Amino acid sequence: MDYKVLYRKYRPDNFSSIIGQDYMISILKNAIKNDKISHAYIFSGPRGTGKTSTAKVFAKAINCLNPTEDGPCNKCESCLHFKENADIIEIDAASNNGVDEIREIINNIKLAPAYSKYKVYIIDEVHMLSTSAFNALLLTLEEPPKHVVFILATTNIEAVPITILSRCQRFDFHKIAISDIIKRLNYVVSNENIKIDSDALEEIAYISDGGMRDALSILDQLSSTSEKITIEDVIEHFGSVSKKQISDLYQLILQNDVDNFDKMMKKFKELAIDYKVLIKKLLEKIEEEAIFSKKNSEYQGLSYQQLKEMAFELADISNYVNISIDPYLLIEITLLKYFQNTMKEEIKTTKLEPEDQKIISREINTKSMTNIKTPDSVVSENNEEESEIISREIISTPETYDELIKVRVNNCFVNAKKEYLQKMKELWKTFIANLKDKNLLNLLVDCNVVTASDKIAVLTNLVDGTANLINGKLKDIEDKFNKESKTEYKFIALSENKWNEEKQEYIINLKNKHEYQYMEEPELKEVTENNIDNIEKIAYDIFDKEKIEIE
Repeated sequence: MDYKVLYRKYRPDNFSSIIGQDYMISILKNAIKNDKISHAYIFSGPRGTGKTSTAKVFAKAINCLNPTEDGPCNKCESCLHFKENADIIEIDAASNNGVDEIREIINNIKLAPAYSKYKVYIIDEVHMLSTSAFNALLLTLEEPPKHVVFILATTNIEAVPITILSRCQRFDFHKIAISDIIKRLNYVVSNENIKIDSDALEEIAYISDGGMRDALSILDQLSSTSEKITIEDVIEHFGSVSKKQISDLYQLILQNDVDNFDKMMKKFKELAIDYKVLIKKLLEKIEEEAIFSKKNSEYQGLSYQQLKEMAFELADISNYVNISIDPYLLIEITLLKYFQNTMKEEIKTTKLEPEDQKIISREINTKSMTNIKTPDSVVSENNEEESEIISREIISTPETYDELIKVRVNNCFVNAKKEYLQKMKELWKTFIANLKDKNLLNLLVDCNVVTASDKIAVLTNLVDGTANLINGKLKDIEDKFNKESKTEYKFIALSENKWNEEKQEYIINLKNKHEYQYMEEPELKEVTENNIDNIEKIAYDIFDKEKIEIE
């Protein structure tokens, strides 16, 4: 079979053909020029951004008999026989991740190169190595022979032990810019005589999400199905959405055309368009409109403030999507807010009329809320009686659970393992999907399990106040979870920022060979309701408003 897929046919063979990684390439070229070759490199970044290709070009360049400014000459004996060179060893760690494979490397590195100046080991997806394999590799990286160079590549740098990272020169590859991908695709379609519309080419670059390999694969697939590739072909085959469709959607909002807006959203869903792509393109449209609104005093679209609010609300949607929520439902509800009739309705004061026909309004004195962490002042200073109710609720917890958080995170780290985390994530998904208690579901629906041992799991939430509320309901959560999953787990909730602090401290402790020991837990008390339900408490912790009216 003579045909070669495009991403293989156009794989870079010198530094100038590596797209979008100019800074890293300049460092590697200078290392070759100044003969300062390190014994170990690690290339990290998203798939299809050039990690493995760069590793091969670099390996070829350092063994080239006549290196040029652009790396390998591709003409000498070493370059011409690079693929068959026994001194260039490529290993896929995904399928060769055991300690035996690494021990084989250790045994072979002592042997001098047969044909080249350097013996180069390229280990792809290195994060897939087992713990014992990493330990064996660590000894090799410590003091390798002068004739050996290791190039490790990974799409998950967080899974690589810090002890490995500290012994390598690290290069972080980033997603390739759309303009760079378009430029490369134009070169390919010109060489291959592929007929394609410019907007289709741009759409391919867009949906490849910064990966050159994905862009070439999409182009390859479409070129075999159409004589001339159009934007409609791209949208039909790859579930994308065009700029025109986004512009039409925005016009429907301005025209207050709810019926056609609803039809268009349902069409997007039927076409299985990735909701993240839809949000990304909507954000780009909002940016375009926001800039135009500032440039043109006669702009007739949504106000800048509305556009800003829409952008942040759309960006937040990915934080709320889980197995039980349709992202398209969230997107549609968010956008409906900006229809003219909806905006008029929201200007009116919303009132709740229970049996006694009274309006419930909460005004809280923030000075007395010493144990509640909020983004900004969210209340006024009028009703001190209400504020005492809130304060008493929070004070009933043991110092807002700071001590309990410290103890449970520590005890989780004692025996935290990846297998426990994977198991807990599955159990948690099932638990949330089956949870009938609406108050608890409102608290837990946005939580993620970030680490777990055989006894304890750590949850995170983006909002400090919500994490505090979850910790006030731990006993109820644990009882329901353990009954559902037939386990005996304990939980603790942290904000994202707090979890990042704990994670960094854990990494430092690992590096310093600190051993975690079990600590005794403080007494756990549950928060009482005291006239204010969970929904209202979440509102006080989240919304930046002087007065909140609960419907």
